[in-house]
Amino acid sequence: MTEPNAQPQTNPDPNAPFVNPQAVYIKDCSFEAPSGPFMSPADGSPTVNLNLATRATALAQDLHEIVLQVNLEAKLGDKTAWLLELQQAGAFTIRNLSAAEVGNVLAIAAPNYLLSFARATVADLVTKGGFPPFLLPLVTFEGLHARAAQQQPSSPVVN
Repeated sequence: MTEPNAQPQTNPDPNAPFVNPQAVYIKDCSFEAPSGPFMSPADGSPTVNLNLATRATALAQDLHEIVLQVNLEAKLGDKTAWLLELQQAGAFTIRNLSAAEVGNVLAIAAPNYLLSFARATVADLVTKGGFPPFLLPLVTFEGLHARAAQQQPSSPVVN
């Protein structure tokens, strides 16, 4: 039985903008807890240093790999509580977009999409290491992209 106002299925426009994740995966991961969870509670809460980076690689004409690199170091005083390095990756099909729009997908939309997967992996690994879960903060890749664009030297105008 069909809906009374149902529209017949038509083929989508092959020229319509298209962005779709094809795979999400851990490309590389490392967790180290030199002393295990047996750090002195008297040292207080650890100080966590976070570094994020992204990179994009064209795998085929319309297929791009985006890697979100997460580096975390938790220290109690001068002792390392734990270290975590994660490369959360995704393969995305991107077609029928302008170069600027592709750049925005690679630098903003795809990393935003991958961040939730990285957040779950980080929390899980830190917990399995015997520590309270660490939740990655919200990141505005839009702001990071805009800042990176401002820091790039502009090309000289040639007449």
